[in-house]
Amino acid sequence: MARHSALSSDDLRFFVVVTGASSLAAASRSLDVSRSAVTQRLNQLESRLGCRLLDRTTRHLRLTEEGQLLLDRARSILEGLDEISDTLGERQDVVSGHLRISAPLGFGRRYIAPLAAAFRRKNPAVTITLTLTDRPAIADENKCDLIVHIGELKDSSLVMVRLAANDRLACASPAYLAARGEPVRPSDLSAHTCLALRQNEEDVTLWRFVDRQRNTIPVRVSPAMSSNDGEAVRAWALAGLGVMVRSEWDIADDIASGRLQRVLSRFRLPSADVVALLGKRGGRTARANAFLKLLQQHFHPNPWRPPE
Repeated sequence: MARHSALSSDDLRFFVVVTGASSLAAASRSLDVSRSAVTQRLNQLESRLGCRLLDRTTRHLRLTEEGQLLLDRARSILEGLDEISDTLGERQDVVSGHLRISAPLGFGRRYIAPLAAAFRRKNPAVTITLTLTDRPAIADENKCDLIVHIGELKDSSLVMVRLAANDRLACASPAYLAARGEPVRPSDLSAHTCLALRQNEEDVTLWRFVDRQRNTIPVRVSPAMSSNDGEAVRAWALAGLGVMVRSEWDIADDIASGRLQRVLSRFRLPSADVVALLGKRGGRTARANAFLKLLQQHFHPNPWRPPE
């Protein structure tokens, strides 16, 4: 294979996106181009470098030794370029560079995507990659400037900034409760159909209630239906298919309108506050700090709770 022109920063960004995807099809969706366009550009990149960078099949991508070397150097170079953009931008009071955000699927669609759009309109020198996933906190910490997380958080080297309070609530549709009756105590759930949301590698079949005397009452449920998509579980509950435990941010409107009814309200479930995870202040980019500020402004006051 013949060598041609030197690599550009666009080439490096393209390669980082492709290697971060599970397949060429996933890469094409991230880049908003056709799969054939991704394949063609990847072939051209390999031709210019004179080596194979990725072994690819229909479903999988695997880095070659040369590809891993390029990926490591590309990340280092791009981080350096972003730091230069940040430094020069700060002198001119301009936020610039590439902002990488990871957020939960449903919450990210409803809240973070619109905020990312607003941030881009205000800061046109910034480019943004928003990754929506059912496991945002497990995202590679080196690949994200800011991670929005909800719920239990395992060990992390990142700094946590609380954005908004968010309770977990047990609820069901009025039609389901009319047909099956309302549970009075957590143990009553054994006689009910339960729906579960699988996320963040939590044990979703163990529902931990706390009574007013702060006694913990664990209940092991056997979900009749489960999904990693909160919207699907919510739709099942609205359709009268069972009792679910869901974040307050997602069902506050449903409860206020009567489409869903809270059950076991004398008991509390572990809260699932919305937090932002970032690097330590000294190594944090100006664009990450600016986006964090926008998040804090948007979530104060809490958008899913009426003013007190």
